[in-house]
Amino acid sequence: MNNIRTYMQRCLDLALLGAGSVAPNPMVGAVLVYKDHIIGEGFHERYGEAHAEVNCLRAVSEADKHLIKSSVLYVSLEPCAHFGKTPPCSQLIIDQQIPKVVIACRDPFEKVNGKGIEMLKEAGVEVELGLLEEEAILLNKRFFVFHQQKRPYVILKWAETADQTIDSLGSERLMISNEYSNRLVHRWRSEEAGILIGTNTAAKDNPSLTNRLWKGKNPTRLVIDKTLRLDKTLHLFNKNALTVVFNERINETQGNIIYYQLDFKRELINQILGACYELQIQSVIVEGGSILLQSFIDKGFWDEARVIRNKNLYLKEGVAAPELKNQELVVSKQLASDTIFYYKIISQKN
Repeated sequence: MNNIRTYMQRCLDLALLGAGSVAPNPMVGAVLVYKDHIIGEGFHERYGEAHAEVNCLRAVSEADKHLIKSSVLYVSLEPCAHFGKTPPCSQLIIDQQIPKVVIACRDPFEKVNGKGIEMLKEAGVEVELGLLEEEAILLNKRFFVFHQQKRPYVILKWAETADQTIDSLGSERLMISNEYSNRLVHRWRSEEAGILIGTNTAAKDNPSLTNRLWKGKNPTRLVIDKTLRLDKTLHLFNKNALTVVFNERINETQGNIIYYQLDFKRELINQILGACYELQIQSVIVEGGSILLQSFIDKGFWDEARVIRNKNLYLKEGVAAPELKNQELVVSKQLASDTIFYYKIISQKN
């Protein structure tokens, strides 16, 4: 008999193929097994389209369809139990008379969260829960943080010199990372729902905040502009992506620009995270200046940090890089002149 972990790992591998295409839905994979033989497999390919279980059953050949009633379905996340963009997958499993379902982890989304499992059990389906649970949660870490903590998954990112400065004291933009790292950053952007900067970064650097060097959907651009002083000719305000402007004056939408009013007399980071939750922005890269980045660090509202350090560039005088707290170095990688450090937080504020 094949190790049942192998089948669940296959579900996770399949699920990952939906990265960048299914948000705000989770990545999910499914495998249908009859007597140690996979007779169908599938994954959630695009938001609004068929879920993993549907694609898995569609993949079963005509010659094998009679085996469905005697097979075991492996799925990396609890099957849904509600009508959304598609019908509930739990009902599909029941209708197909699949006798046993092995699930990696529960779905934290309040419209599911145990209801799919309950529906299956009430229909007489045998349910096994928890196989490769940690791996399944890690795969959908953005989805879990969003639904459990009611905020987006936060990734801090900055580039720094060898002597740990992130900008010059002058008015010109300092280019720190090399062309290979720049392309990698654009890939990171394609994997997240939003990207946040502050007013000074927008005014000084005039960034586009798109992933033009990598394929995929551009993130929603988020900028803090308290008094709406930013020049509307900045790249941020072009039509290449949706832009949300956090300000103290207006709540309105103008074309692809959403003006979102905040109370700047109150703590700002909580409000920004709350706004992202309301706007269904499940993950955010913070690429702002040192003050904005340090604010997230000091509040403990971050999940990952990615620091690009150019080992050959020394500035001597400049803006000091942020200082991480409660961090654990996960891995570091060399990319020509740049070293990329990947950190995770080890003490989170929920």
